[in-house]
Amino acid sequence: MRCLGIYVLAGLVATSCTVGPDFQRPAAPAVKNYYAKPLAVDNQRFIEGANIPAQWWESFHSAPLNALVQRALAANPNIDAARAALLVAQETAAAQRAAFWPQISTNLTPTRQKIADNLSSPLNTPTNPFSLQTAQVNVGYTFDVFGGTRRQVESLEAQAEFQRYELEAARLSLAANIVTAAVQEASLRSQIAALGKVVTLQEEMLGLTRRQAVLGGLAEAGVISQEVALAQSRAALPPLQKQLAQTRDLLTALAGGFPDKELGQSFDLEHFELPKELPLSLPSTLVEQRPDVRAAEAMAHAASAQIGTAFANMLPQFSINANIGSVAANIGDLLKNGNGFWSVAGNITQPIFEGGALSHHKSAAEAAYYQAMAQYRATVITAFQNVADTLHALEQDANALHAAMAAEQAASRSLSIARRQVELGDTSRLTLLNTEQFYEQTVVSLVQTQMNQYADTAALFQALGGGWWNQTALPLPPEG
Repeated sequence: MRCLGIYVLAGLVATSCTVGPDFQRPAAPAVKNYYAKPLAVDNQRFIEGANIPAQWWESFHSAPLNALVQRALAANPNIDAARAALLVAQETAAAQRAAFWPQISTNLTPTRQKIADNLSSPLNTPTNPFSLQTAQVNVGYTFDVFGGTRRQVESLEAQAEFQRYELEAARLSLAANIVTAAVQEASLRSQIAALGKVVTLQEEMLGLTRRQAVLGGLAEAGVISQEVALAQSRAALPPLQKQLAQTRDLLTALAGGFPDKELGQSFDLEHFELPKELPLSLPSTLVEQRPDVRAAEAMAHAASAQIGTAFANMLPQFSINANIGSVAANIGDLLKNGNGFWSVAGNITQPIFEGGALSHHKSAAEAAYYQAMAQYRATVITAFQNVADTLHALEQDANALHAAMAAEQAASRSLSIARRQVELGDTSRLTLLNTEQFYEQTVVSLVQTQMNQYADTAALFQALGGGWWNQTALPLPPEG
């Protein structure tokens, strides 16, 4: 008992020791800008250091879009799966914390046995066979002397943090996909409408050219050329209609629905307003805001804690076990004096030879940590690349939009002149139809450039992290 007390005391004194490295959060990269030269975007303004709202999609001022995003966040099965994965990780970490407490169990063991006659004693065994009732309480406790259990809990808690950020990444990706698909639907509707007008114009033009050919005012080659142009425009419609149908199916699936039921929302470009002011997070805060970066950091933390667990497994393990109980022939006699028993035992286990397994486990844990840190650095670089790519895309979108608007405005003026000339008898109906066809083609180009700018604006919100830290349920942890 005296030796046992010494062992227990030694274990309690050493419990504060925790082997292995203490995880230090990586410092933010010393990067001042997302680009090498200033951006030239004149129809949108970047507000450096501005905060990003949690419901960033509301910046497009589209009530149908807001309703669809909220529906998807509540009904999408991938979000439900991410929530369940977070709960699994949290409960697993909570289960591991139970190792800090003694393990207590109780059992009742009724037995009926017969001893061989040549082994039994008539003085001690009045009946043979006979019954025994044994009741006892068992208590076991393993001292976390070198912090192996604490490191294991630390690792599991970090894995729960990983799932926490994975959930936010899933929410962000879902919202961005819905915004992009909604804008694409709106663009496709406008393109189909404009191309339909082109087809109508070309049909009328074909009728005019055929009449001119019959009257001898136009060669047959001119008719064939117009037939080819009409056929090409008609052939361009089915792919757009297919994309529109598939985009609708995508939006339905993202909202957690099946394609046999039509969405309650439909989208036209008039439903959207391009955000004129865009928040641009400081480079030093990007690693705090991107959920994928925070998830990679959490995995590095988990790997770091596993080094301590592997190291602790190489050191002595201290445990104590005790039980107290009673044994009697009848259950009613279990509490009588003289039937009780108890025992207390201490145990120290020191691995001596396991073929190098423990050392290799520790080396593997260290390599896993280096791997996780490398993946973290790669994720950070990708995050900065995403922001830079999006900013450059917005810059070129603005340039393309200027060119498309200039072309549309020039085509509109040309169409106005052609209509006045027809009214005055200065030009033919065929010339007017050609001008109208050209104008509708510039409308298609303008719609496509508008879609690109809307989609890249949504991509910027996603690249910056999407404002998840502004949710009251998930605040942004402090730096350091």
